This record gives sequence, C-alpha cells and structure tokens, in this order.
Amino acid sequence: MSHFAKIESGVVTEVIVAEQAHVDTLSGTWVQTSYNGSIRKNYAGKGYAYDTDKDAFIAPKPHASWTLNNTTCKWEAPVSFPTDGKSYHWDEDTTNWIEIQE
Repeated sequence: MSHFAKIESGVVTEVIVAEQAHVDTLSGTWVQTSYNGSIRKNYAGKGYAYDTDKDAFIAPKPHASWTLNNTTCKWEAPVSFPTDGKSYHWDEDTTNWIEIQE
C-alpha cells in the first residue's frame, strides 16, 4: 500500500492509502507521496500545493515573512529557530521567535 494525493488545480484535495492498481481506476490526477519525504520532498497534506516543475509538495505558507527553500521545499523563517532547548512561537509583528513563558 502507498499514499496518493489527489491534485486539483495544483492543490492537494485529499490523500489516500491504496494500491497503485486501485489508483489507476480513479478519475482525476493522483500523485504518490511518502511519509519520509523520499519522493516529492514532503508528505502531501490537504491544502498543500503540488509544484510540477519541482516535483514537490509544498505546505501552505505559514507567515508572510517566511521564504521557500527551493532545495527542501520547506518554508523558513527569516531568523533561525533558537537551539537553547526552550519553547518558542513565531511572532510575525516582530519577525522573531518569542519564548513561551510557562
């Protein structure tokens, strides 16, 4: 069994687990995806874009200031995530990571 994403107008509308033979009987455009990102960069999710030129699934852009890494097809913040082991959330107003106070 494999995972397949249905693509409509360049956007994933559903993801199923099925045999290739079953997918071949379905209408529409279906593209295989994988949990480990070994094909098409990222696992497809509903609402993801499918870029045919990159042959990649791309998540919706999380914040206006983030940019797409064209190699990984993942969105990256303009500031690296802190590596001090604390919890953070992204603040778009300051375009920076803000520590979550517990």
